[in-house]
Amino acid sequence: MTTMTFLGHSCVRLDRDGQSLVIDPGGFSAPDALDGATGVLVTHEHADHVDPGALQAALATVPGLEVWGPAAVVDLLTAAGVDAARLHAVAPGDTADVVGFSVTALGGQHAVIHPDIPRIHNLAYLVDGTLLHPGDSFTPAPADATVEVLLLPAAAPWLKISEAVDYARSVGASTVVPIHTGIYNDNGIGLVDRVLGGLVGEGYRRLAPGETLDVSGG
Repeated sequence: MTTMTFLGHSCVRLDRDGQSLVIDPGGFSAPDALDGATGVLVTHEHADHVDPGALQAALATVPGLEVWGPAAVVDLLTAAGVDAARLHAVAPGDTADVVGFSVTALGGQHAVIHPDIPRIHNLAYLVDGTLLHPGDSFTPAPADATVEVLLLPAAAPWLKISEAVDYARSVGASTVVPIHTGIYNDNGIGLVDRVLGGLVGEGYRRLAPGETLDVSGG
């Protein structure tokens, strides 16, 4: 059994068999998001999804820690002084064993914020065939996947709530955990929960920072 811990905004940690895989430890995440990490996945280079300084410090402290992400993330971290040998560029369609977790990279592009803003690369990650983290996108799950846990972007400059609802319904996960709400205060989060909870259904479950959820797989 895998345990997932929500660490703020778009960051989660997956724990199993002594390994800890952290996804998107950015500037809006909990300050201790990288504590105990044995592997890191990054969806894209926006600062709320990756903090180069924090990652550099973690890599200096934990000799075996390595990072997987799009080439732009690898370039960003290399420029920040991270040893390139500990960074792995990932592209859509790639699969990898990341500290004991089976990871498939999907998608490829960030959602459109505005036509005047160039789109960047963004990877969604399907972990162990059952958990989907789309980063800043509504990347669909593979047709042959049975997603049990969807991490659902629920607040962003590129997002309408109706789109989040339709995405959650299309994926059809039994549990839907809202993420990317670090830009909202408690009033905004409450409003999002009322709308999404009512339209997504009983599988909708908000996790407080530090709260855990058991996830099958592995």
